[in-house]
Amino acid sequence: MAMKKLQAEIDRVLKKVSEGVETFDGIYDKIQSTTNTNLKEKYEQDLKKEIKKLQRLRDQIKSWLASSDIKDKSSLLENRKLIESEMERFKTVEREMKTKAFSREGLLQREKMDPKEKEKADACDWISSTVDELSRQIEMAEAEVETMQGTTKRGKKDHAKAERIAEREHWIERDRWHIGRLELMLRLLENDQIVTEKVMEIQDDVQYYLECNQEPDFEEDEYIYDDLNLEEEEELYNVGIELNTPSTEEESIQVKEEELIQPVKTTPKISHSDSTNVP
Repeated sequence: MAMKKLQAEIDRVLKKVSEGVETFDGIYDKIQSTTNTNLKEKYEQDLKKEIKKLQRLRDQIKSWLASSDIKDKSSLLENRKLIESEMERFKTVEREMKTKAFSREGLLQREKMDPKEKEKADACDWISSTVDELSRQIEMAEAEVETMQGTTKRGKKDHAKAERIAEREHWIERDRWHIGRLELMLRLLENDQIVTEKVMEIQDDVQYYLECNQEPDFEEDEYIYDDLNLEEEEELYNVGIELNTPSTEEESIQVKEEELIQPVKTTPKISHSDSTNVP
């Protein structure tokens, strides 16, 4: 009797997921089809409301996935992945909306910049977008690890699955290391403690890592940042911060589920802790 009641509750939630995804997709299509800025902003708010509802349903699904009482979890996994896909789409919309809002004012300002300042601004934008993409990779890898761990049967060892989990955890660790280096570069660049030309010299190598780090034949260059002397600069930079600016507590940039619907920061804080994630 208890199982029948549980199954009825699962069916009810999955129906809500289906309806929520349909509503979300309808609003998403409206955003893509209109060129009216005011309408786009309205639709973005509507989209945010729907993604919050879907996230709450996802939390319920996650609790069921962790339960040993439910044997067949395929439909739960499918719906969870569906919601996470919509979460990624919302993040893309939100990022695009913010970029356009900044671009209207930013383009006018950049036209007045001297070439050196413009080159510096472009380099800062590149670093920020690279950090965002690495954070997205971490979110996806962490979600995959959690899914694999949730479907592993107790008392049974799945060596192939364990290897895949270890591989993804290695990706996460390396991405976080690169994010730490890039965030330090960004701060140094913004404070004129490193020249733009030095940053742009490693752009191709960083871009190669960003685009190819999960490919089977990828060969990592562990010395990408060596010429920048970041360890030495970091020590000097920390001294400068202590003398010239108010001290602040280092903030974790680990992304919680609700933070997926918050505006993306244009200047990330220096941190070697966990990055943005979709569990």
